[in-house]
Amino acid sequence: MTESQVGRPVSRVDGVAKVTGAARYAADAEVRGVTHAVLVMSTVARGRVTAVDTAGASAAPGVLGVFTHQNLARLALPSPAVAFLKRFLPVQDDLIRHAGQPVAIVVADTLERAQQASGLVGVSYRAEPPRVVLADDMGEAYIPPQTNDGANDYVRGDVAAGLAAAHAVAETTYTTPMQHHNALEPSVTVAAWDGDRLTVHESTQGISNTQNALMQAFGLARENVRVLSPYLGGGFGAKGPVWPHTVLTAAVARQVGRPVKLVLTRAQAYTSNGHRAETHQVLRVGAARDGRLTAIQHTVTQQVSRTEDALLNSSEPTRILYACPNVRSTQQAVRLDLPMGSFVRSPETATSHALESTLDELSYTLGLDPVELRVRNWSATNQESGERHGSSYLRECYERGAERFGWSRRDPRPGSMRDRDGLIGWGMATAAHTAGGRPGSSATVTIGVDGTARIRSGTQDLGTGTYTVMRQLGAEVLGLRLRGVRFDLGDSAFPAAFASAASATVPSVGAGVVRAATAARDRVIALAVADPDSPLHGAAPDQVSVGDGDLFLTERPSRRVGYRQVMRRHGRLIEVTSEAVFAPMGYSVGATFVEVHVDPVLGRVQVRRMVGVFDCGRVLNHRTARSQAIGGAIWAIGFTLSEHTLVDPNLGRIVTPNLSGYLVPVNADVPDIDVSFIDKPDPSSPALGARGFGETPMTGVTAAIGNAVYHATGHRIRDLPITQDKIIAALS
Repeated sequence: MTESQVGRPVSRVDGVAKVTGAARYAADAEVRGVTHAVLVMSTVARGRVTAVDTAGASAAPGVLGVFTHQNLARLALPSPAVAFLKRFLPVQDDLIRHAGQPVAIVVADTLERAQQASGLVGVSYRAEPPRVVLADDMGEAYIPPQTNDGANDYVRGDVAAGLAAAHAVAETTYTTPMQHHNALEPSVTVAAWDGDRLTVHESTQGISNTQNALMQAFGLARENVRVLSPYLGGGFGAKGPVWPHTVLTAAVARQVGRPVKLVLTRAQAYTSNGHRAETHQVLRVGAARDGRLTAIQHTVTQQVSRTEDALLNSSEPTRILYACPNVRSTQQAVRLDLPMGSFVRSPETATSHALESTLDELSYTLGLDPVELRVRNWSATNQESGERHGSSYLRECYERGAERFGWSRRDPRPGSMRDRDGLIGWGMATAAHTAGGRPGSSATVTIGVDGTARIRSGTQDLGTGTYTVMRQLGAEVLGLRLRGVRFDLGDSAFPAAFASAASATVPSVGAGVVRAATAARDRVIALAVADPDSPLHGAAPDQVSVGDGDLFLTERPSRRVGYRQVMRRHGRLIEVTSEAVFAPMGYSVGATFVEVHVDPVLGRVQVRRMVGVFDCGRVLNHRTARSQAIGGAIWAIGFTLSEHTLVDPNLGRIVTPNLSGYLVPVNADVPDIDVSFIDKPDPSSPALGARGFGETPMTGVTAAIGNAVYHATGHRIRDLPITQDKIIAALS
């Protein structure tokens, strides 16, 4: 019996290289004659540079150059179309837009010398008072132009009429703070020029975007820019857009005539790689007596910078998820003297948190179980587009999750469940995230004369298991064993692929791999049936199946021949490259159930149990998919209970730019997490029925925790994070 290669919990094929140190990340690239760059950052949040003293730094030992806006070559600003979202390049003029903006770059022969010399650069400013507090400028809110995320003022139906007709209305205000990604590997660029040819080793979630941005900045042809990124130490959105430091590193490398390496410090990453923007959200949600929603009005106001107005906390759940005839979703921005925000894992989490928390409040008002409220408003249709989801087993997620968690034993009265040490609360929420709906990706499949396959695509492995699942997809379609397939990525010389973002890798890259592998398999079948010496000679190609390294007649499996024999007779390799086809939009969903323990004296909230059941179509690898669910849950614990970036309201500086002041969950904060999957193929998915999934799990956990805290205490904490002082104040 042929063994399927997808679905198996295969260990990551890159795992051994990573744990033994054999994996080479961008900073590990061996580039002859490499020098080192260090950024000098602005200490003011708004104003102008009036003078820069570089004499001491230029005279320091080993220094090859000190670059400011006065002597750095003029560069073209790449366009947003190549994911260069920042609308200015620093070190090109004297204007300061935010604290932590690069104002000078020092290049030296060693890192230590560059660091020492950077401290000798003197910068004088004419500073202006910055405005950095969202609450102070809410009156300046405006609705930015529409983007790829859809309309920023979306309306369907008549919200006023829907609210008027409601039996119950929940009116809430929720806030979420600025938060930062903190990948283990910092952002890195190593740039080397050979005449007009540029090679860049980059820690990036999108090598094609990086290549395109560098082409635009320097006016280079595509064949003259190569970007390499075989391994990433995490990114979570921080390495999705192309950031100025990449372009600046290439610029100074050209001017000093030597390869240059730049590694951002942890503190520099806090102002160079974006963040999850602070939000202020007002909701009014109405429902009929039976719990069916009559109206949702959701206004989200978030911080943007002075130079960019991209809104990166998406309100898609409000527009798409629940069957509600009357909806208004308004996304507003307030310009502040802060760095630009960015995509952060599961951008919908902030808005989903407010929506799912408000639905929980509505369930108490109606006297309806929170699960039942959601079941009654389930829809198999995308409520924004009107199109049916390729598949939707969300109701099954609710049912299975409630059973695995033991939800039927919940006493619905807030504050009613206790143990000897404190209060117990149970909460739940829906997880939902779009998957796909992005540009497609290409792949090349080469079948060698030994019958093995090599697949190449210019994608990258963010840590989600792309190396592994793409190899599984290729092996499944080709009918080869896993050891007979190799998957290569991380090189812009390979066929172009979409960025590792928007949960689009499986529907985009996976579809490209399936198309190329299918075409390559069919060519091998054609060789086998045309070969007079083959056991399959004369058979119709559609009568031939593949599996375990063999080609065989579907109705007579004993008539078979191995890939190796077919390719040896052919005597030369077969190579097929798939065209990029726009990846269809999918919707991966799930249900999350959480138990918390609240210490009423100390105000400490501990997550004790968590159950998540998810529908992401066909599961390509149960081990890597479970890993994504656990990772999302852990991040959500931090999102809800501890993570928040503090900004000095007078100076506009981030005062917690490190992992000692920015608190993330540790092992003691994380319980065992029960994860399971519906695991039914989505017929609309071109990736063998699989949908993107990585960002889905986090979207439900934050509200489930908050809802559990309310169930435990009888008090809503609507201002995240839910810290001990807020619990103590609520219970006092």
